[in-house]
Amino acid sequence: MNDIDEKLRPILASVLHRNAGEGEFHQAVHEVLESLGRVVAKHPHFLDLALIERICEPERQIIFRIPWIDDRGQVQINRGFRVQFNSALGPYKGGMRFHPSVNIGIIKFLGFEQTFKNALTGMPIGGGKGGSDFDPKGRSEAEVMRFCQSMMTELHRHLGEFTDVPAGDIGVGGREIGYMFGQFKRLTNRYEAGVITGKALAYGGSQARTEATGYGNTYFVQAMLETRGTGFDGKRVVVSGAGNVAIYTIEKVQSFGGRVVACSDSSGHVIDEDGIDLALLKEIKEGRRQRIAEYARARGPRVHFVAAGRSSIWEVPCEVAMPSATQNEVSGKAARALVQNGVQAVGEGANMPCTPEAIRHFREAGVLFAPGKAANAGGVATSALEMQQNASRDSWTFEQTEARLAAIMRSIHDTCATTADEYGAPGDYVLGANIAGFVRVAEAMRMLGVI
Repeated sequence: MNDIDEKLRPILASVLHRNAGEGEFHQAVHEVLESLGRVVAKHPHFLDLALIERICEPERQIIFRIPWIDDRGQVQINRGFRVQFNSALGPYKGGMRFHPSVNIGIIKFLGFEQTFKNALTGMPIGGGKGGSDFDPKGRSEAEVMRFCQSMMTELHRHLGEFTDVPAGDIGVGGREIGYMFGQFKRLTNRYEAGVITGKALAYGGSQARTEATGYGNTYFVQAMLETRGTGFDGKRVVVSGAGNVAIYTIEKVQSFGGRVVACSDSSGHVIDEDGIDLALLKEIKEGRRQRIAEYARARGPRVHFVAAGRSSIWEVPCEVAMPSATQNEVSGKAARALVQNGVQAVGEGANMPCTPEAIRHFREAGVLFAPGKAANAGGVATSALEMQQNASRDSWTFEQTEARLAAIMRSIHDTCATTADEYGAPGDYVLGANIAGFVRVAEAMRMLGVI
């Protein structure tokens, strides 16, 4: 706690005490408070009205039972969560995660991060997050549908285009979004398209939404590299994950001239020195829904598959690393390996994929580091654009939407860089993102009174 300003230490102590056992949430709050010492020294009014304490406390936490019937006729019980963290800037906005690891601490950390991420976009959206410990892997289409319908039967009463707008996250793609929206429509007798984002184009979705998080992270890292007179062109890149974020990160990196030589899933990683064959990766992961080892088998002996636990994907030499799988996947040890192998930039495509030790090592080594609350904000920004199209009964082309996305990501980059300069830490995108996001939320809360 010594790295926290003494005026903020009681706030962190209170968060740790009131949220016992929620390690990821503690980590997220600590990282933000670590940046705020410079803010309260320059603007002490942010210590008034318990603004920081209120920002660290969710406005509402909803936990509920999800009963559903599997294909054998057996009743299954899962737990559902929705944390409506902060609505100072607009309706709660944030994805739904379906994964066995989901618990209230993880959802709170995601909602806390989402609040600042959404603020950085400049769009009128607050922060929220939700999900369930349900695992869609190995479940039939019918089982996934019944689960989603049961979840929405409880959750729908807390949602609305002016209240709370969920989207997808790990384990929640277009299939799950469709089932949840269908049940919402059935229960409410309203075609409220703006109540959920990540929808298919056939019923109100936005062009470029699928690509947005991966594209946005790549735009942000490209902007960082440009501050040093370079870019992706000709660089070796490693992207962890093989889901939606990773696939479209790879696609945009390749369009910028980068060569992605490795990607992964939970079973291990592949190393392809010729560069990842994106069409094949999409076929295996999006079409066949198979493990990453199938990519190596299809590509032949020149591609190596390394099973999980044998070695880390972050031991593969690269100049740019794009962790795009899950939280805390890059350890201090992994960061040291990346630095020793010459990494120049790291862009967080996932939410909080780097541990505090890893981030500290990157910053001390002078590596350009893009924190997730800034770098992966492209997904939620495009979700807000989807809401805008739904509200106006309009539909934009892919090119229109991507142009807006690129402009938003450039704006986020410039805001973080300018803020870091203003507070005496040039090039520190972690500090810049934390302070810029905090100030936008805190100013709005101050104007709204003690609520």
